[in-house]
Amino acid sequence: MRTLIILIVILVSGSCKNKPQETEQKKETVTDRVSMSPEQISKAGIETGVVTKHKLKSELVVNGTVDVPPQNIVSVSFPLGGYLKSTKLIPGMHVSKGEVIAIVEDQALIQLQQDYLVTRNNLAFLETEFKRQQLLHDNQVNADKVYQKTKSEFEGQKILLRGFEEKLRLVGINPSNLTDQNISRSVAVHSPINGFVAKVNVNIGKFINATDVLFELINPADIHAALTVFEKDVSKVKPGQRVMVSFVDNPDEEYPCEVLLVSKNVDESRGTLVHCHFEVQPKQLLPGMFLKARISITDAEVVAVPEEAVVRFGSDEYVLEQEDSTTFRLIHVQSGITDSGLVEIKSTQDLTGKSIITKNAYPVMAKLKTSEE
Repeated sequence: MRTLIILIVILVSGSCKNKPQETEQKKETVTDRVSMSPEQISKAGIETGVVTKHKLKSELVVNGTVDVPPQNIVSVSFPLGGYLKSTKLIPGMHVSKGEVIAIVEDQALIQLQQDYLVTRNNLAFLETEFKRQQLLHDNQVNADKVYQKTKSEFEGQKILLRGFEEKLRLVGINPSNLTDQNISRSVAVHSPINGFVAKVNVNIGKFINATDVLFELINPADIHAALTVFEKDVSKVKPGQRVMVSFVDNPDEEYPCEVLLVSKNVDESRGTLVHCHFEVQPKQLLPGMFLKARISITDAEVVAVPEEAVVRFGSDEYVLEQEDSTTFRLIHVQSGITDSGLVEIKSTQDLTGKSIITKNAYPVMAKLKTSEE
């Protein structure tokens, strides 16, 4: 009797364990697959097609900033130092090449001009003396020692004068125009480029050293858009592609650009810089401005299906694979780029070459969900 009771308990227990598994397996089958009769398929107007790869055109929306290459940023300093007497520059102001942007004065400037003029006069005297000694030497009238000394002094004075000339040119003074009548304690600082002022680092009356940067000027000739493209999309971007750029202050107005260069490194945020040239440069461009861009991606070869083939349930997307003439299987996918009625689909399975529902897939989806319930 006791053996009989134990046997009954084991059978009941085994039956309870198998029942949930059968139920779970049945539910999984109902969730993934559905069968329809030929009449139902015909009445619903269901059409199927084979999944293939297509070359799609799409747009990649990215963010970026206005950037200037280092060679287009000019730092203006004064090589000899001095006091800033005057300047009218403020950030954002436009300047022209050769325009006076500051006046610097210092007693060292007076001393430099004085040394140049004195050296120039001494050179004139030494040149006359050298020619006289050379004539005497050629006629063997004077000693070689006297001739060599005069020649050395003359050559040394020429070197000294040449050095003063270059120093004068360095601070913007033309040595050819300098006389004892126009020695000045102040010198004008000229703009080396056509551009605009980015920074003003000094004020009137401040003493500036030779290493101090007075102003930073921007040459807008090569100002461009630097876009951040994440590594998963970098392979889609190539030089020559068209880009449309808009700015925060006026998002509805777009400016055409062209991709010039795609950087070959990925930063810590997993992004790569894409440099784009403006076809028509906007007047309001300033380095560091934020922008939004649409990059036209051409000839991207992807697995694509008609847009109607992708069905949505909640926040998920699916396609229905045709396993046989009456059975369909639900496959979870993720849609990508769209173009001309086709949509890219991404899936953990390779769907290339498989037959799916391309038209009127929702009736099948509805029956599958009804069967699940």
